[in-house]
Amino acid sequence: MRVRVLFFGQLKDLVGRSSDEIELPPGASVATVFQHYSSQMPRLADMAGSVAIARNERFAQPAEAVEDGDEVAIMPPVSGGSGWVESVSRDGVFAAITREPIDSAALAARTQGDGDGAVIVFEGVVRNNTGGRRTLFLDYECFVPLAVRQLEQIGRGLLERHSIHGVSLVHRIGRLAVREASVSIVVASAHRAPAYKASLEAINDVKRKVPVWKKEHFADGEVWVEGKWDESVPRTAA
Repeated sequence: MRVRVLFFGQLKDLVGRSSDEIELPPGASVATVFQHYSSQMPRLADMAGSVAIARNERFAQPAEAVEDGDEVAIMPPVSGGSGWVESVSRDGVFAAITREPIDSAALAARTQGDGDGAVIVFEGVVRNNTGGRRTLFLDYECFVPLAVRQLEQIGRGLLERHSIHGVSLVHRIGRLAVREASVSIVVASAHRAPAYKASLEAINDVKRKVPVWKKEHFADGEVWVEGKWDESVPRTAA
C-alpha cells in the first residue's frame, strides 16, 4: 500500500523535503512509517520520544494501523481578521489560522456578547531578541487542518471548564516582523475572573497542543525553536 508522508519544522530540514510517498506492507502501523525514516537517520531516531504523528489529520498512537492512501504527518515538538487559511466557527468557539496580520479588535467584537462584562485579549508578539541575540524576524509554519482542529478543541474545553460566553483563538503563519502578533486569544464572559483564568489556560494549551513551529532568524544565524508537546499528545516512543 502507498502512504503520503508530511514533514514539518526542523524535520523538513533534516529529511530534506516537506513530503514523500512510500510503499508499506499490509499490517503496517504509524510506528512503521516513523521507523522507515528513523532507521536511515540517527538524528530522527534520537527524537523518537518527542516526535508526534498524525494520521489523516488526527493525532495517532504508534500502534494505529495505516491504510492505502493515508496521509501521515511527522511533527517535531511545537515551539509555541480576514484572509483565513482555514477557520471554524460554531457554538461559541472561533478558531483560525491566517497569513494576514491579526485584527484583535475585530476578533474581540465578534466574540463579545451583550451580556459580557469582561473581554480579555491576549496577543503573543515577536520580540527583538532571544538570549542576547538580535532577532530580525520569525517564520511560522503549521499543519493547518490539525492546528485548526486543536484550536477548536482547546476552545471547547475552555467553555466546558470556565464560566465564559465565547472564545476565539487565531494563530498566524508565515514571516512575522518584530512587534507583530503571532497569536491572539479573546475570551468573553460576564465577570473578569473566569475570563482571566481561561485566557491563561488557553495560551498554555496552544503552545503545547497545536502543531505550529517557528524558525527564529538572528543577525548571526537562524534556528528552529525547540519546544515540548503536552503529555496528552501521543509520541512515537514513550
